[in-house]
Amino acid sequence: MAKQIIQLTERRTWNALAAHYDGVARMHLRKLFADDPKRGERMTVEGAGLYLDYSKNRITYETLQLLLQLADESGLRRRIDAMFRGDKINITENRAVLHVALRAPIGASIVVDGENVVPAVHAVLDRMADLSNRLRSGEWKGHTGKRIRNVINVGIGGSDLGPVMAYEALKRYSDRAMTFRFVSNVDATDFAEAVQDLDPEETLFIISSKTFTTLETMTNAHSAREWLLATVRGGEKSIAQHFVAVSTNRAEVAKFGIDTANMFGFWDWVGGRYSMDSAIGLSTMIAIGPDNFRSMLGGFHVMDEHFRTAPFERNLPVLMGLLAVWYSDFFGAQTAAVLPYEQYLKRFPAYLQQLTMESNGKQVTLDGTGVKYDTGAIYWGEPGTNGQHSFYQLIHQGTRLIPCDFIAFSKTLNPLGRHHDMLVANVFAQAEALAFGKTAEEVKAEGTPDWLVPHRVFQGNRPSNTILADRLTPESLGKLVALYEHSVFTQGVIWNVDSFDQWGVELGKILAQRIIPELESKAEPALNHDSSTNNLIRRYRRSKEEL
Repeated sequence: MAKQIIQLTERRTWNALAAHYDGVARMHLRKLFADDPKRGERMTVEGAGLYLDYSKNRITYETLQLLLQLADESGLRRRIDAMFRGDKINITENRAVLHVALRAPIGASIVVDGENVVPAVHAVLDRMADLSNRLRSGEWKGHTGKRIRNVINVGIGGSDLGPVMAYEALKRYSDRAMTFRFVSNVDATDFAEAVQDLDPEETLFIISSKTFTTLETMTNAHSAREWLLATVRGGEKSIAQHFVAVSTNRAEVAKFGIDTANMFGFWDWVGGRYSMDSAIGLSTMIAIGPDNFRSMLGGFHVMDEHFRTAPFERNLPVLMGLLAVWYSDFFGAQTAAVLPYEQYLKRFPAYLQQLTMESNGKQVTLDGTGVKYDTGAIYWGEPGTNGQHSFYQLIHQGTRLIPCDFIAFSKTLNPLGRHHDMLVANVFAQAEALAFGKTAEEVKAEGTPDWLVPHRVFQGNRPSNTILADRLTPESLGKLVALYEHSVFTQGVIWNVDSFDQWGVELGKILAQRIIPELESKAEPALNHDSSTNNLIRRYRRSKEEL
């Protein structure tokens, strides 16, 4: 007899949460803090070197206990163990999910299909370190004997977003004698601007594509090849000294002209959006050096172990994941803002967009039945204090509930007068203002005319987390990324979805392959799309002919 699957909305604790929500939905954070003067100290947790203050969330201690019970009922502990054990929890692709193996220490054992994968991971890391050291020292030369000074990573999705984010986040640790650029968009402008002021004789391309067939990446790769060959004397022989590959397709890499000794592989148990600490991070390692890269991996691993072993009530990723479910499914929050008060983290929200929305933007459960609840909030954000002068208006006084994560550091990497105290003061002030607002009585007491009072009232009761770390280092970046990886996993387990496939990206890509020849054909093609698409194709073709 088939095991009966209990749907999320049928779980006892889910229904208890629904009833509980009715009782607390209108409760204001002002009252919650007034009733418990120690709330701001009690609803905090420190782990893996990060400090989380979650006291400004619209929860009571009963809410927290119910959410923790929901995690237990949903089998979160069992699912965590399965992931770390190497079970094939990505069921639609029959794959293990082992980004945690990418940062496991050399002596660890994680077995997939009977093989401990950790030694292979470290073998690739050692080869990456060797290449990085040769490039950074100037030992690696271009075809004409010039030193490589420019590195361009060519990839898309996880092969771009992770490396870009990490490079910007760790720029303070990078080799400033080298230039690093990133090309992802098939729009020719992206490539043209990346190479505009570079000397091909001093440029190395990293082509990052697992299959070496990704449309956007390989289009840009071939343009890079033509750009190099148009300038560097030596023809095809020059390719090997100006290109390396992050791929598993040895035949296509060799066909392109890249020496397969300079091909760095990874595994099908590494999803693209979880791959920045694999060979996909080669540009990161070249920029910051192997020691700093390994320090970043160490930060990942510390958070992995915290997630794996800490009790749920003291577990940072679990608490953040459960709060995300609380707001998405009971308050109906459609978006979540991530607000790093650190300029180096300016690409962190964009990185999280793929991590969160590609992982949990799902409409069916693991058994293929349609979900009856919201999954996958829309993540977005910008660095503070810039965002305060644009979209914070909507967060404070708009009609939508937008839970916020504030990220801040106690120490700055660039001390300059009062700057950092002013920056951090804004973190604390914004979280306080969102939570407590300003009442009509308080506004009137300031002498505000009656007609203006409604415009200056802040309702407050807007929830937020505050995440504090000591300073932005390679290690702390690893901890932050792993924090959100495991929060996303927690949400996926509660929602009972496969957080590790991404079939939603396929259909548009397939249709594009059909449309490309219809745009390029010299003869008028027979079109069999809908009337809108047919009309757009014809209009584009006419416009091309008029040039």
